[in-house]
Parts: sequence; structure tokens; C-alpha cells
Amino acid sequence: MNKELEDARAKVEKEYKKVAESIAEVHVAFHDVKNANPEADIYGLLDTLEKVVHKARTGGVMGSGAKGHRKALEEYHELLNPASSE
Repeated sequence: MNKELEDARAKVEKEYKKVAESIAEVHVAFHDVKNANPEADIYGLLDTLEKVVHKARTGGVMGSGAKGHRKALEEYHELLNPASSE
């Protein structure tokens, strides 16, 4: 495997790890909604869930989230199959 391909693969793995960590936060927020009782602030819990999902998807202010993983994966696939990206 050449250096450029290795670097691209490492970037995919790095971005995936960030997304996986964010998914754990999504699970927590989802379970807060799921476990809510009639007296809970459902609107607030759903708002929090939405924000956490958005952060996982976009990475928030400083990160790249699933969007960054998608881009890294596309770059990696282009290196693996240069003819199919034309």
C-alpha cells in the first residue's frame, strides 16, 4: 500500500472514531427521550437530541463529524479505484 493510500485510510479511521464517539452521545440523548415520563420536558429533551445528532452529523464548530468521514471515505475510495471516479 502506498503512503498516500495509507494516509487516506488513517484519515478514514480517525474520522470514524470521532463519529463513533458522537454516536455514544446520541444514544444517551435518545435514551433520555425514551425514558422520559409524562412530567418530563419532552420538547427540551427532543431539542437536545436534535442538537446532539446535528453535532454527530456535522461535527459542530470545530469538528467534521459524519460529514468529514464521508469526505475522507470518498477520497479513500478514489485512491482505491481511480478509474471509477472519472
